[in-house]
Amino acid sequence: MKIDKIFIASDHAGFDLKAQICRLLKNEGFDVCDLGTHSKDSVDYPDFAELMAQNLRGDNEYGVLICGTGIGISIAANRHSHVRCALCHDVTTAKLAREHNDANVLAMGARTIGDAVAADMIKAFFATEFAGGRHERRVKKLGGEK
Repeated sequence: MKIDKIFIASDHAGFDLKAQICRLLKNEGFDVCDLGTHSKDSVDYPDFAELMAQNLRGDNEYGVLICGTGIGISIAANRHSHVRCALCHDVTTAKLAREHNDANVLAMGARTIGDAVAADMIKAFFATEFAGGRHERRVKKLGGEK
């Protein structure tokens, strides 16, 4: 899987997990751009999903979004036609989001998963290629840019 850049953003609930994931991705050798938030002060998750969408433009660019549950931030991100954001809760869903859905953004909930599961999800997501084939026509039916 060719990855030029990984953008990461969170609201205040995801701040600590975002910092951990940034360190993990950088240690794995990825070019990571932290879009914020940069403190635990209360912020609105749709603003950070919007910031992700504005920055995510290349075919080989990917993202990670984190809020308390991952639900709100993933809904906000998927309002953008070029974003295929998958809310995942474990390694299996993270892997299948890439393999079957060609997801370019992984969303997770800081209050719903542990640090070790989050790290394993990140590794699985960024190590998995899109399978194409029969999945290609399904992804095309999702619309948006590819």
